[in-house]
Amino acid sequence: MGTVTALYRYPVKSMLGEGVIAAAVTEAGLCGDRAYAVLDADGAVGSAKHPRKWGALLRCRSRQEASGAVRVALPDGTAWAVEDPELDVRLSTLLGREVFVSAPVPGHGGRLERAVPEYEGGLPEAARASAGVDDTGVRITTGSVAEGTFLDFGRVHLVTAAALARMRAVHPAGDFDARRFRPNLVVDTHEGPGFPEDAWTGSLLRVGEALFRVAVATPRCVVPTLGHGELPPDPALMRAVAREHRVPVFDLGRLSCLGVYLDVLEAGTVRVGDPIGLVSPGQAGSGAAPWARASSAGASGSA
Repeated sequence: MGTVTALYRYPVKSMLGEGVIAAAVTEAGLCGDRAYAVLDADGAVGSAKHPRKWGALLRCRSRQEASGAVRVALPDGTAWAVEDPELDVRLSTLLGREVFVSAPVPGHGGRLERAVPEYEGGLPEAARASAGVDDTGVRITTGSVAEGTFLDFGRVHLVTAAALARMRAVHPAGDFDARRFRPNLVVDTHEGPGFPEDAWTGSLLRVGEALFRVAVATPRCVVPTLGHGELPPDPALMRAVAREHRVPVFDLGRLSCLGVYLDVLEAGTVRVGDPIGLVSPGQAGSGAAPWARASSAGASGSA
């Protein structure tokens, strides 16, 4: 059916991440992915979904060394171990208020703030109606990260090359670099432009050694429109997605989506070049439990 063309992990939430050749996958997702987050004194989890408050995190890059230690490179060129108190000082200066890097594995879900997009389909209408203006002057909605993690929703995020090709075809002016959408997996299904993943919801997907259940399409927020390292801002990007691809998401209505969230059913290693394929429950193996874990609805995108 296809192959893995790229693997990404993001050791610190909403910072730039790193491409890897292979990654271990557990029930919690890719090992080392969103293991840390930047928090402020009010308990908010740093997320570029609120760009005015947290967008500067996308100017930082986090990486996991072979030893497992995580380091953060700042815009000034310095790099710090994630546990170094000096990193908290530097990030506080960068963001203009006191912040600190969390310990890994949070004990409870933290508050997640999202700026309200202007385009239709960027937010459930009920959430739009209840949005309020915070002290930065931005209309936001407030939710929480998934319990016990710094993930928004879903343990693994997958984007297809076909979906990116479709968006380039309908909006040639847009920069549909996969990295803007912050996936863990980019896969090539060897098909023409389109959205093959729309038909996968609820299905079992074997990727390398790991087995996943395709949970739901990924609603998109403002993050793909922001600058990501050498990728400049592209403000029109999500309006194009909203025009082209709005699909039902749970009971939230038709939302602008690109990519799918996956739940992990069987752990294993995934490598660039690994085959992917849909499998029937009977082919999945005795460890598969397709409906064993129900995810809670809520977040958009995967910052």
